Amino acid sequence: MSVTADRTQPTITADPGRATARDWLGLVVLALAVLLISVDGTVLDLALPFISADLAPSSTQLLWVIDVYSFVLAGLLVTMGTLGDRIGRRRLLLIGAAGFGLASALAAFAVSPGMLIAARALQGVAGATLMPATLGLIRTMFVDRRQRTTAIAVWGAMAGGGAAAGPLVGGWLLEHFWWGSVFLVNLPVMAALIVFGPLVIRESKDPNPGRFDLASAALSMLTMIPLVYAVKESVAHGPTWTIGAIGAVGALAGWAFVHRQRTLAAPMLDLRLFGRPAFTTGVLTNLLSIFAFAGVLFFGSQYLQLVLGYSPLEAGLLMLPGTAMNIVFSLLAAWFVRRWQPGTVLGFGLAVSALGAAVLTLLRADGGPGVFVAGFVLTGIGVGIALTLTSDMVVGSVEPDRAGAASAVSETAYELGIALGVAVLGSVVMAVFRGRLDVSALDAGAAHAAQETLGGAVSVAGQAPDAVGAALLDSAQHAFVSGTHVAAVITAIVLAANAVLVHRIMRRS
Repeated sequence: MSVTADRTQPTITADPGRATARDWLGLVVLALAVLLISVDGTVLDLALPFISADLAPSSTQLLWVIDVYSFVLAGLLVTMGTLGDRIGRRRLLLIGAAGFGLASALAAFAVSPGMLIAARALQGVAGATLMPATLGLIRTMFVDRRQRTTAIAVWGAMAGGGAAAGPLVGGWLLEHFWWGSVFLVNLPVMAALIVFGPLVIRESKDPNPGRFDLASAALSMLTMIPLVYAVKESVAHGPTWTIGAIGAVGALAGWAFVHRQRTLAAPMLDLRLFGRPAFTTGVLTNLLSIFAFAGVLFFGSQYLQLVLGYSPLEAGLLMLPGTAMNIVFSLLAAWFVRRWQPGTVLGFGLAVSALGAAVLTLLRADGGPGVFVAGFVLTGIGVGIALTLTSDMVVGSVEPDRAGAASAVSETAYELGIALGVAVLGSVVMAVFRGRLDVSALDAGAAHAAQETLGGAVSVAGQAPDAVGAALLDSAQHAFVSGTHVAAVITAIVLAANAVLVHRIMRRS
């Protein structure tokens, strides 16, 4: 397999044997980039109360602060993955690192909800260049299957562990600095990537990529962004004709995108990949497992802070066991598949995650953190296994020259899973919360503020007379926990069904 180098390096022919020391150093640099991008997807979970107090966003704006990063990223991943195959994955990685750093600085000093949402959207644009490039580079750097599985296990540990470590990092920063510090931490890591990346990462790209299809790129974005927006808004506020029309635009664009890919000689996305059971199973399982994990992180961080009363740092520390298990089992997944069939290992991991979600139905407003920690540990174990194996299944099922496009599909599922996990499960929690919150003792303005978010209810309770405030706080905490029970049941069912599906598909393949 020939890998075309940039002008500063000679053409490199990949050794079909073992990876070099330079490749492993390159993996370290890529792992740091993935860690930071993943941390950025969840680091705001603990900062939400601080952002609410400082910028006073509405509940919809608050969800968009979290969602827009993943929505924009998901909409651009296929385009950026294909672009990396053409112009060079390392080149795209470095461009994205610079853009990510600039967008992070803008987010750190945002003075309004709209400015913060815009900065998060720009982070999503830059992040879309980074994620498929990292996984695509790993596919070309590690040709040996066993070494590639190990390298992807490291990548998966950083991706899943970073998502889980976000609250801990955010908690420590919020204990010592203002909420904008959760963005500024990105700058030194991005600077290191720009400096050391060219030294230890070989450039790679498809030597015969064909013409870049702008129409397909536009259709892919026009498909993803309206569809995820329609899903989010319909869950949060109920279906309307306007939301239906927006969703229909996305569906129509999706149909046009699929039709175009089938007719092009060199399509942006080769739809025949979905005829491969390993590829399709990997993509679907990636989406559903991270959907569950992101939802648990979203409502779990608020449960620990606003229901049980822990500080941001304490809440982050309580999430540490689940974070650690996610990383450990991401790495162990490479060892498991040397002894058992991948389908068996993956199905087991999903079943463990389903059990963890089921444990979360035992959460109580007047209980301790033990139930949450246990449920989060089990969920982290299963998602760690799933993330490694699904990523390996996806990139291992394609040729190295097409690694960027395949990685983009996997990353689209990952980011869409985060976005939908927060949007769907977060909205389910809030719908139950609003339905069960007792605001009968409040005037219309205070009642509206209390129903916006759990943080809003806690704030209103603190300003109300003692008896009214105490009753409102108790009602808000119990209503929120009731919402987490419903979300946990949905999560457990989704994961259990996915485990059964994986077992059946992989057994037949």
